[in-house]
This record gives sequence, structure tokens and C-alpha cells, in this order.
Amino acid sequence: MQTLKKLSLAVILIIGFIMASVAQENPEITSDELQQHIGYLASDELEGRLPGTEGDRLAAEYIANEFRKAGIDLIAENGFQYFEVVTSVDAGDGNILSSGEQKVIIGKDFIPMSFSKNTEMTAEVVFAGYGFNVENDSMSWNDYHGLDISGKWVVILRGEPDEDNPDSPFAADAGLREKVLTAKDNGAGGVLFVSGPSFDKDDALMRMFYDKTTSDAGIPVFHVKRWFIDSLLGVPVAALEEKIISQKAPHSFETQTGLHGVSDVVHQKVRTMNVVGMIRGNDPVLKDEIIVIGGHYDHLGMGGPGSGSREPDTEAVHNGADDNASGVAGIIEIAERIASNKDDLRRSVVIVAFGAEEMGLIGSKYFVENPVIDMDMVVSMFNFDMIGRLSDERSIAIGGTGTSLETEDLLNKYLEAHNMKGSFSKEGFGPSDHASFYAVDIPVFFISTGAHQDYHTPRDDIEFINFEGEKAVSDLSFDLVMDIANKDAALTYQVAGAKSRSKGVQFKVTLGIVPDFANSENNGLGVGGVSSGGPAESAGMQKDDIIVALDGMEVTNIYDYMARLKKLEPGQIITVDVIRDGKKLVLLVQL
Repeated sequence: MQTLKKLSLAVILIIGFIMASVAQENPEITSDELQQHIGYLASDELEGRLPGTEGDRLAAEYIANEFRKAGIDLIAENGFQYFEVVTSVDAGDGNILSSGEQKVIIGKDFIPMSFSKNTEMTAEVVFAGYGFNVENDSMSWNDYHGLDISGKWVVILRGEPDEDNPDSPFAADAGLREKVLTAKDNGAGGVLFVSGPSFDKDDALMRMFYDKTTSDAGIPVFHVKRWFIDSLLGVPVAALEEKIISQKAPHSFETQTGLHGVSDVVHQKVRTMNVVGMIRGNDPVLKDEIIVIGGHYDHLGMGGPGSGSREPDTEAVHNGADDNASGVAGIIEIAERIASNKDDLRRSVVIVAFGAEEMGLIGSKYFVENPVIDMDMVVSMFNFDMIGRLSDERSIAIGGTGTSLETEDLLNKYLEAHNMKGSFSKEGFGPSDHASFYAVDIPVFFISTGAHQDYHTPRDDIEFINFEGEKAVSDLSFDLVMDIANKDAALTYQVAGAKSRSKGVQFKVTLGIVPDFANSENNGLGVGGVSSGGPAESAGMQKDDIIVALDGMEVTNIYDYMARLKKLEPGQIITVDVIRDGKKLVLLVQL
């Protein structure tokens, strides 16, 4: 009996080993496994996978473990490529505002703006209405006319005098950063924002939030309660606001009041990571060439102001089931299947789950600029972002189709084979991690089932995922990756410039560049790429140039750049000052 039991146990172990071997050698992409991955990554336990949080770490460890189970080699530091990001800003202990013997309390009476420069200043106070200098076809309004604000504190009302008008001529200039930039252009040393009762009867202090760039405004900026501004100006803010709105005209004046201020804004840094694995090819020559497949695993955490949530007033777990637990589940399953076919693999495949994508493609940019592989050997990149909501029409959106000569023919072949439709966009740049690879001249595929009404809200949950649809997208993608991995020749890269206007902030003009959003030096706007055939390319602008002025107007960061663009007109010829290799060049650009 004991012998029989031992024999039975041995048989069970052998059968288990055989079954495990078969599963290892022939794993399929299954809807059940996709559901398992998304179920964990998009669970409340991970609290939205905000970079630097425990949920972020657990997600990365889960992904690395799945790579390990599939027999994928973990590279970098046991599969992790660590980097730091700024996730929030706080008011430091050094903030001061005082006038004579009168002091105000940080957090109760005033707060520094997140983009305030850390500095100290003592100067007179000037009132400049709404802080506008607007000249257009419908109006002329200059709050700085005849006003000496050089090196002084400028008090500016929040909002605009035509607040309820959806077609207000002030709209383009009413943002806080735009107002600070206008004040700075007119020589202001610092800005004090105040809320009139028409704008906010409760006079609540704004919350500090990180607006995705560490670059500051170049001058100190505070939001201050009305009572203190009343004492500085000698006139109630309420009366000034009412007068400007009723007369529909500027009303600015100087005072003899002095103010001492110290700005202390602290950027909170956290450590996050990319998760990196490799499946090595077998061809004696082609194995050194690399195909990257990737997708970002981070999301918006609990949401809130500055998080990127489309419902910033709602603090709740943003699970990001489609964005982008679906993409990560896809790359895990695709990579597992590639690993099971590695004996037939000619080129090597690197799989990357990127961190901090939602904060400005930081993880992918870090990967490209601090490579753990030879980036010169990367021949194509596949980016999977939101692939969990395939429609009944079985149509997928594919970006980057113009970045190689062969891309569209290959896609049409596999779309037909899998009974699917494709919506193509030739543009190599885009709002996801493939942009970092296209910026260094690599053909890219951006694969998605498209945006939806739950995008960047707490409702992006697992119950809305089409698992069979995601399996179909993943199966097609596996075939496509294997085809390119085993071709005799790599894809033929070509430049694919912008083909349509951005669907985000609308401008009358464009330079035809892709900004480097990760630049944090406050020394200008880095050029991440130049679109083929655009005004910038025609003028000789190059990738890695740093734009420091547009038409003589200073540019220190992305916000300055966008504000300057709004003031330019189609057909206008402007100068663009750039720094290239440490030297300033002046380019002539026709918009």
C-alpha cells in the first residue's frame, strides 16, 4: 500500500511536471490570464498606482514576478530601473509675508503658488487690476499702462471682468501663469494674487498642487487673503473689483506700502521604476538587434487637483483598468508567448513596463536617455496603452504608421488575418511612451482601442474591460512582433511629422516641434523633436535645441512657450532664440 502511494505520488509529480512544461512551452494568451493581471493591477489595494506609493511598488513587483515566471531574463537591477520624480509640492517652513509690524500666517492667510520662485524680496506694492495686457480685434485693455512696477510687488485679481462670458476676449490670458508672465514682462518683482468677492465670496486659499513641471515662474508668487491686501492697498478689494467690472475699464495705482516676502516651495521627490526584461534572440547576427514592447503601469492614484483626473474635485481611487492595466496585461501575455517561442526568435525582444508616464512620459524618457540596452540597436518599438475596450466593430487605433516604409502593409496583412479594422495615424509623436522612442529615430507602433468617457476618472474599472477583445488585440500584436523579429531586414525608418492639429490646447499657430516636457532647469523649453516639413525644420531648428525666446519674448518653460504662442499670428515671421551646444542662435521662422 505504501509503495502504491509512493508510486501514485511519483506519477502525479511527473504529470504535473509534464503539464507545467507544456504550459511553459506553449502558453496561450488567454482572457482568463488577462483578467487576472488587470484584476490585481486595477484593484483598490493598489490605490491607483501613483508613482512612489506602495501600490506603485506592488504593481512593479507583480510585473517583474510575471516576467520571471515566464522565463524572461530580468535586466537592470533585478528587473528594476530606478529613477526619481517629483509628485507634489508643499509650502516650506520659510514662507514669510509682512508689512511693518503686521504679519500673516502661512496656510491661514497666504500660500505660495506651486510655481513660485524660492527667493526673498522687499519692495513697494502696486495694484494692477486683473493683470491684463490684451490687444486684439475686439478690444484693448492694459492694466499696466502708465504704471511703474519695476521690481515691485504687483497685486492682481483672480479671474476676469467678463467671467460669465464663454466667448470672453480675456480667456486666453486669464490663467495664473499667463498673468504672472505678463507681470514679469512688465518688470514685476513678485505677484500677489487675491480673490475678489465676485470671484470667490468665501475667499478660500488655493490648494498647492504640482502642475507637472519643476520650473518656476522666475519671481515669487503668493495667493493672499483679502483682508491683508485691503490693508496693503488702503482700499477694499471688493470695491476695486466692483469698479473694474462695472466700468469695464482698467483701474491700477501705486502705493507707498512696503512688503517683505520670502517664498519657500518644497518639491517632494519619490523613487519609482521601470520594469525591464529581455528575451534573447538566436540569430548569430540579428540577435544583437532589439525590438522593445512596452506600456506604462502607473496611474493617477486618488486623483485630485493637478493629478490629471478629469474630475479633479473628486478624490477616489482611480484604478486605471484600461489606462493602463490593460496595456501591461497585454505586454505580459505577449512576452510570455514570445518566450515560449524563443527558439524561433531571431532578434531579441525587450519588455518594459514604464513608470511615471502620466506625469509626462518620464519613465520612457529616462529609459531612452539612461539605457540598460544598446539604444542604437533598437529597430522598432511597440507601445500598448488602453487596449481593453475593443468595440463591436473590432477596430483598433494605431499610431506611428508613417514611421517606417513597411508599417502599413504589415498592419493591413495582420488586421485582415485577425478580422479586425485599423484606424491609422502616421504621426510618430503622441501622448504616450512611444514618443520617447520616435524622438531618437526609432519606428514606433502605438496600439490602443481608444479613449472613452471613463478615461482619467474613478470609473475606469475592470467591469468595463472586454477581455476577449483584448485577447484579440494581443494575438494580432504577437503575430506582428514575431514577424518583425524574424525578418531578414529591419524596418526602414522614416520621419512622420504632424498630420493634424493637436486635440488639446488649440493655437492659431504652431512651430512644428515636440516639447521636452521633462526639462526642469527653467532655462528654456527643450526641443524633443522637430516635425518634418514644419516651420521649425524649415528654419533649421534641431532636436535638443533649447528655445529661450519667441519673437523677443522670454521663454523659460513649457508654460511660457504656450502663452507666447497664443500671441502670434499665422503667416507672421518671428525670431526664435535657441541655445545649441552652449551657443545662442537666432532663427527666422515663418509661422
